[in-house]
Amino acid sequence: MRVYIPATIPMLRALVDEREIFPLGATAFAVTPALREAYAAGDDDELAEVAMQEAARASLRLLAAERDGDAEPDAEAAEPGSPIYRRAVIAADVTGAKLRPDLDDAVVKLAGPVSFNQVASVHVDLAEAEPQVAKAVDVIDAADLGDPDAEFVLGDAEDHQLAWYATQELSFLLDLL
Repeated sequence: MRVYIPATIPMLRALVDEREIFPLGATAFAVTPALREAYAAGDDDELAEVAMQEAARASLRLLAAERDGDAEPDAEAAEPGSPIYRRAVIAADVTGAKLRPDLDDAVVKLAGPVSFNQVASVHVDLAEAEPQVAKAVDVIDAADLGDPDAEFVLGDAEDHQLAWYATQELSFLLDLL
């Protein structure tokens, strides 16, 4: 099953260094039967894009946790506009993921760590997205609670497409950030 794992730049660095990643709460997103049922139309590629967007939104929550000190951010990445304000999603092929429609249509729980060899690609915001992502990080909780102004700010960040990177490009990307 192809899954989309929400991540941050420090998490990508850990993936490269440790050659595996275990997402927070073992949570990932995928094209599930519940997601297919929720959309009257849409092919596999369109539904995969929906699952990836859900993972990108979850990445915003991880960025907020790093900013608030609930995680260990890079020391250099404390200012808005720095690489910490880029959403990241890891696409990987795994087995044993459990469907969790009780949490959301696209949510799955992973059975264990994901090795670097299982990673198909990595998707990361470009530099142009950083100001909008930084603003979205500030309002993600309010957006989750239905604040329409916060949803508008979130939409500005989500208007940016994540750039695609092959696994062999990941270490070079991280060196450039």
